[in-house]
Amino acid sequence: MSTATTVEYTHCFCALCISRCGAIARTEDGQFVALEPDPAHPTGKALCAKGRAAPELVYHPERLRYPLKRTNAKSDPDPGWERISWGEALDLTATKLRRIAAERGPESVVFGAVSSSTSAISDALPWIERLRHAFGSPNMCMSMELCGWGRFAAIYTYGIPIGLPGTAMPDLEHAGCMLFWGYNPSSARISHATAAVAALKRGARLIVVDPREVGLANRADLWLRPRPGSDGALALGIAHAMLANDWFDQEFVRRWTNGPLLVRADSGRLLRTSDLAVDGDPATFVAWDERRGAPIQYDSATRRYADANAQPALDGDDEIETLNGPVRCRPVFALVREMLSRYDPKTVEAITWVPAERIEAAARMLWDARPVAYFAWAGVEQHTNTTQCSRALSLLYALTGSFGSRGGNLQFTAVPSAPVAGNELLPPEQRTRTLGLRDRPLGPATAGFVTSEELYRAVLEDEPYPVRGLVGFGANLLLSHSDTLRGREALRALDFFVHIDLFMTPTAELADVVLPASTPFEREALKIGFESSAEAQSFVQLRRAIVPPIGEARADTEIVFDLACRLGLGTHFWDGDIDAAYRHQLGPSGISLEALRAYPEGVRMPLETRYRAFADEVDGGVKGFATPTGLAEIYSERFLEYGYLPLPEFEEPLVSQRSRPELAERFPLVLTCTHNPHFCESQHRGIARLRKLSRDPEVELHPDAAADRGIDAGDWVTIETPNGSVRARARFNGSLDPRVAVGQHGWWQGCAEIDAPSYDPFSADGANLNLI
Repeated sequence: MSTATTVEYTHCFCALCISRCGAIARTEDGQFVALEPDPAHPTGKALCAKGRAAPELVYHPERLRYPLKRTNAKSDPDPGWERISWGEALDLTATKLRRIAAERGPESVVFGAVSSSTSAISDALPWIERLRHAFGSPNMCMSMELCGWGRFAAIYTYGIPIGLPGTAMPDLEHAGCMLFWGYNPSSARISHATAAVAALKRGARLIVVDPREVGLANRADLWLRPRPGSDGALALGIAHAMLANDWFDQEFVRRWTNGPLLVRADSGRLLRTSDLAVDGDPATFVAWDERRGAPIQYDSATRRYADANAQPALDGDDEIETLNGPVRCRPVFALVREMLSRYDPKTVEAITWVPAERIEAAARMLWDARPVAYFAWAGVEQHTNTTQCSRALSLLYALTGSFGSRGGNLQFTAVPSAPVAGNELLPPEQRTRTLGLRDRPLGPATAGFVTSEELYRAVLEDEPYPVRGLVGFGANLLLSHSDTLRGREALRALDFFVHIDLFMTPTAELADVVLPASTPFEREALKIGFESSAEAQSFVQLRRAIVPPIGEARADTEIVFDLACRLGLGTHFWDGDIDAAYRHQLGPSGISLEALRAYPEGVRMPLETRYRAFADEVDGGVKGFATPTGLAEIYSERFLEYGYLPLPEFEEPLVSQRSRPELAERFPLVLTCTHNPHFCESQHRGIARLRKLSRDPEVELHPDAAADRGIDAGDWVTIETPNGSVRARARFNGSLDPRVAVGQHGWWQGCAEIDAPSYDPFSADGANLNLI
């Protein structure tokens, strides 16, 4: 006699990447069998292959199930893993970390996490940060230099990052023109892809900048194909065309950027009233009023000019009488014009390979189809010139006047919540010890993020001080970061390394203790705001566990709270009570934890979107921007103070045929990298459903480039750089420039179910692109 199957449907969201797509999970007799889109959810219009493969991820036979302790030396190819209890694992970890902190200081322990853009770590990231801060470490190694810094660096122009969670996001729903730069939302953020398609249907224009014609580039009104690494020059070339044709928002530039502020020719610094009079204010700047033909003061405290009817000049060249005699001064914008004159379309075409007429067409479209919403992604972030490239994009965007406007990039109003990352728990003097801050004082270290290069140097060379411990949450450094062999050496040299993950990765194999993490479908998690639109940002959801964890796997958040208590930090973690922590976080919203549990489909909070919030009246002035001048800073005096160019000039990548011409004959192709849409970076190649879609690592070539080298489609080829070589299958792509090759990173894991091989991440016979 047959028994009816018990089927349940649970509203949730997929946390496997930054899209956080709303979903509905189906279980049959307690087994997780399917994940489907939830159209009622603000990010639930579609679901990618990774999300649909969630059940295979949960039940994968190679999942880590129990805490493990190394018993052999790290030089031994066999770690000698021994299963231990959670109590022993956490006690051992706490003892080791406390000992390192006592002997070397808490800064000698680095915390690490996989990117929240390409994993489910966002469930726990604020709590990991809280643990780091409470422990006293200023160091978080989290791929910021590879996946995020280009968006973060916009803070130097607008006082806020653009495109990171909770920052200025593109209002695609109302955009007249969408600009996707090094960003393919079809594989990186499905919620943006569906929003972009809807915008195209209502008549919005689309410009895509990408070396590959993929995803929405096939539907773009204009596709620009730059030489990888030349994006900054392209941005400046488009800006040149906008200025040359008066296609720019003079009102925005004049009132809301530091374009009118006068720059001293003798020092490059902005002119202040303290330069003009002994009782002058160093926080009050000077512009030239075209109406009165005289200087006018700008107060950075009130964000106002002395005369509301003034017409601050954007061009000119005047001698201003200062305390030390006459000084030639010019407005910032005049210097911008002069700088951009060197980036005419023909010159930029030679640098970027983008035809001059397409550069002009992009400038015209950005002007005619405003408001402009733009998003730049890892395509412009994995170069040595990322910071100035980001500033060049910020300058270009300022010319559109779209920042903060409906249909532009703005900070969507967020659901009120209590911050929980614990920034206040880290003493200010500890922040000054962040690795990398000395060498790159305006880089990721300003926000506590350290690069893998800086981590390895501190471990192997004790520079600027010794690092002896690492607490890693999922980051597969040896596959996701460069200099793999040095990374392996550094991980072996650590006194103690604890790693939390789903699978035994090449990085995890070098740990002293490995802890099994649950998948997002086996744990509860709170999400306040889904970032991608105003509607999404107003959404709050407590995701239920769809099924119990496999083996003894635990949620990252649970591991953080338990470890915090064992470290003696329980008072900062509600004595281990996660529900109490969630209630604290939700407090300002007025939404209860019980309400969220009662409504697993999520709760919408009515919020009003504030457009042009920088113009709001506050405390006798206007809000302005969170910059030293209170204006959008297209000229950065802070950069000047640290010895960098104050304007975003293009800098050739440190390794290219132009900067290293001696390499051009031996290495004639430009190698870049792409995200494989079927996997989350170095994860999931062991899942048969996904591996069938991409069985082998590939390198994309133009058919002509392949023919010149006697390569047929599907051939195994060697990819060689000055740093070494690896192997991949050739795949032809007629949309590429014949001078460009495109590889894929993250290949190591095998898939026994379909007899697909694994790859040695340390060998030239392997496929680890980051090895080279």
